[in-house]
Amino acid sequence: MRNFNENTITDAVLDRIKNTPDPRLKQIFTSLVRHLHDFVRDVRVTDAEWAAAIDFLTRTGQKCDGNRQEFVLLSDTLGVSMLVDAINHGTSGSTETTVLGPFYVPNPPEYPLGADIHGGMKGDPLYVTGRVTSLDGKPLDNAIVDVWHSDDDGYYDVQQIEKVGGLSGRARFRTDQNGDFNFWTIKPAAYPIPYDGPVGDMLTVQARHPWRPAHVHFMIEAPGYEKIATHVFVNGDQYLDSDAVFGVKDTLIADFIHHRPGTAPDGKTMDKDYHTLNFDFALAPARKG
Repeated sequence: MRNFNENTITDAVLDRIKNTPDPRLKQIFTSLVRHLHDFVRDVRVTDAEWAAAIDFLTRTGQKCDGNRQEFVLLSDTLGVSMLVDAINHGTSGSTETTVLGPFYVPNPPEYPLGADIHGGMKGDPLYVTGRVTSLDGKPLDNAIVDVWHSDDDGYYDVQQIEKVGGLSGRARFRTDQNGDFNFWTIKPAAYPIPYDGPVGDMLTVQARHPWRPAHVHFMIEAPGYEKIATHVFVNGDQYLDSDAVFGVKDTLIADFIHHRPGTAPDGKTMDKDYHTLNFDFALAPARKG
């Protein structure tokens, strides 16, 4: 086959990939080619626009490193991450999930319950408590609870690792026999996603802001149950209705309660104002197959 034009090139490409041995990959590539070609025909992409798109994707890859994933930011800000989340986690009945975000660090340092994990981060003290259960309320002991969040200026530890002296505001805990967990840290702030790269350029031309509402990330897993990655958002944050990555869900908004100096729930004497957050998580049974 040769002498292709805009009306015949799609079928030619589909013919070339028809022998893809993996049926799922064949389905994905076939749909990708059809939709991508239809998109190009629909908007009548010019040579200059095609070159700009290639340059944009090249710069996106070049911006990635061990501490930053620009492609995740691109997926997040185009709503693709939340679309994938909705398709895969929309009906289990567990605590709702949301975007993972670009700042997750696998296998974070593990701490005992009650530890203070704020490290070198600055901010108002925050005491977090919660319980992990099955959908029917059975406490899940020894469940893994990974947490991470920004400081009161909106920066994560990996964005300022030398300044804060290592991983901070980030930890792994294991629930006790009642499914409970608790720890001290600092209250996070709203922050802009990194906008000094190609994703920031995209937001600018779209007349969009890069801000996310303040939140704490949680990733929770237990044997025999579906793992969840989610956030708990600060109630009243000004960006709840315009999150740059479309991640806010009503069930994930909670009160970070302000307290005057005194005795904290764990008996600790606080000589300055602090906040508390209580949030419980329910996990669905693992899917078979």
